[in-house]
Amino acid sequence: MIEEKIIYILDTNILLHEPFAFLSFQEHDVVVPMTVLEELDSIKDRRKDVSRDARVAIRALEDTLAQATPEEVLAGVKLPQTDELHPSGCLSIFNDYTLEQTSGTLSFNENDNRIISTALHIQAVKSSKRVVLVTKDINMRLKAKGAGLAHVEDYRTDQLIDDIRFLTKGYHKFEGDFWEKIKSCESETEGRNTTHFVDRDIAPVTYINEYLIDESESFAGKVTGWDEDKLAILDIGRDRLMSKNAWGIQPKNIYQGMALDALLDPNIDLVILTGPAGCGKTLLALASALEQVIERGLYDKVIVTRSTPEIAESIGFLPGTEEEKMAPWLAAITDSLEVLHKQDENMNSSLNYIMDKANIQFKSVNFMRGRSIQNALVLLDECQNLTASQLKTIITRCGEGTKLVCSGNLAQIDSNYLTAVTSGLTYIVERFKSFPGSTTINLNGVVRSRLASFAEENL
Repeated sequence: MIEEKIIYILDTNILLHEPFAFLSFQEHDVVVPMTVLEELDSIKDRRKDVSRDARVAIRALEDTLAQATPEEVLAGVKLPQTDELHPSGCLSIFNDYTLEQTSGTLSFNENDNRIISTALHIQAVKSSKRVVLVTKDINMRLKAKGAGLAHVEDYRTDQLIDDIRFLTKGYHKFEGDFWEKIKSCESETEGRNTTHFVDRDIAPVTYINEYLIDESESFAGKVTGWDEDKLAILDIGRDRLMSKNAWGIQPKNIYQGMALDALLDPNIDLVILTGPAGCGKTLLALASALEQVIERGLYDKVIVTRSTPEIAESIGFLPGTEEEKMAPWLAAITDSLEVLHKQDENMNSSLNYIMDKANIQFKSVNFMRGRSIQNALVLLDECQNLTASQLKTIITRCGEGTKLVCSGNLAQIDSNYLTAVTSGLTYIVERFKSFPGSTTINLNGVVRSRLASFAEENL
């Protein structure tokens, strides 16, 4: 008979993904193979972002096992208990180097095989318990299954959603005419702003700063608050949204209108733009940045950064200053600047003037840690390739008076370690959906050309 208590064996990538992951398995037991410690040791001294996570994981394990004897470490040390109602399991180190290789077993030449062999050994010795190997390596999960391991799982404790189809879009679209669905409404007008108070049942699941639109050509609103009975909706109006203007750019559809409204709103500190290639994320962000820095004087500078192909760990050995090194990765920004000034008599002179006037700085994500960015507008492009911890590093750098714009396309993830569901972009969309100082807009319906449209739908 299988006991309820489960034994979880952790792969190295779990502790690199979440250094305190071994504390997330409640009352179940956690086993860390010796090979995992060897891999963490080999990673901790590299000059890369992942090395920090390796060091944090090693220190966390040492803090938990510091007072234990060698016999207790092998047998299992009680993990810290969060409260009296939720007992914790035990953490142990398994010396997989004591295993003997026999015919039919996986070769010990690879570390993955040693970890799989550990799981197979524990499964054989403790057959009454459910033994689960936890790894984010898809190929390792396949190998483990093929080798005879009954249970293999991905680490999903920090995964907020199971399918990006359910990711918050930042707006709710009603079928038909919105006002035909309203039975009672109270309104308050202050200046040119009118707020309607309608029954909460019209949109029971909603978030602050979420936009409301319908299929008519007139209504558009934004959720500003609610209680148990009423929903407060700021009446914006489609015409007002579509007349938004930033540095000569006007929205081509209602989605871009909502995006510009959020980008130009000084009360919103974080704007997250998602959507397919060519929908205008970077162009709108840059146009609104120039508008607010140069024309309105709301910010002192524009800081532009993005993930690099090596997951923001290095900007390589390109010659020049940091900004010159980052220029190839930020070509999308310079392309957008050219679009904004293509009608100028001397475009190159205009670009140089704007770069200087708006104090546009190209920075590497790698050098964001430890900074405190004050009164700036930060544009973070291609952030679908960043992890949650990397995005946290950037968000926590934003000081007083700073606004952050994150943009990315979850269909174009280049990282070997991320999927659309585990991307840092997905993580912050879900984490910040209830934060009153942020909003998310999923841009749809605008592409740069027929070619891009066809490729998006058919490739």
